[in-house]
Amino acid sequence: MTWATIYNDKHSIFEMFSTSHIVVLLLFLLGSIVIFICRQKLKQVKWRPIEIGIALSLFFFELAFHVWLLASTYWDISDSVPIELCSISLFLAIILLLTGNRTIYELLLFTALLGATQALITPVLYYDFPHIRFFYFFYTHIMMIWVALYFTWVKGYRPTIRSVGKVFVFLNILLPIVIVVNKLVDGNYMFLSHKPRTPSLLDYLGPYPWYILSLEGLLLILSLVVWLLLREKNNKVEANKLHDKS
Repeated sequence: MTWATIYNDKHSIFEMFSTSHIVVLLLFLLGSIVIFICRQKLKQVKWRPIEIGIALSLFFFELAFHVWLLASTYWDISDSVPIELCSISLFLAIILLLTGNRTIYELLLFTALLGATQALITPVLYYDFPHIRFFYFFYTHIMMIWVALYFTWVKGYRPTIRSVGKVFVFLNILLPIVIVVNKLVDGNYMFLSHKPRTPSLLDYLGPYPWYILSLEGLLLILSLVVWLLLREKNNKVEANKLHDKS
């Protein structure tokens, strides 16, 4: 049974920009603002146990979601394997929380801010609050972004221009792999076979397969924007150099 079948369950259909959706978006926005405003105070907190706890919670939510799919007979190889971009971002977030690896941070920063943010605004979601699917979707997507912002504003990690190249290469290595998987299982992972049936950004990027090329160009442009906004500023770099010399 696929998500198209689940969609026909009229008792709990999620609606974009409904009350539940707006409340979640406001909570996400509020949390992001708090991380930024309180970043100096947060630096003084010993976060290691919390980092591990959040990593375990993300793993638990992913595991619980697949258990629910299996128990409900909804698990299907064509749409349930965790190789969507946001699923990959979830595992990147877990690895980053556990290891603090800077390359993983670079990949997560762009995939979360560009992928998970768009997913929050235009969710491919069928079950509304208080279904497990609702909690799984919003908790994991919000945490991916918050983890990336936390490592940027609190831990002091910053993207470089090379980070843009890394994420571009990373995603273009994934692209042909996912396309092959889609052909083998008749799937639509990463929306590389067709656009989602619910409204999304892809609706404005042209017909299949041209929207994939449009996404490539948009990815590069937005990645450069993210880098410009979050990169280490020159004055800070110089200040750090002067401090080191003194």
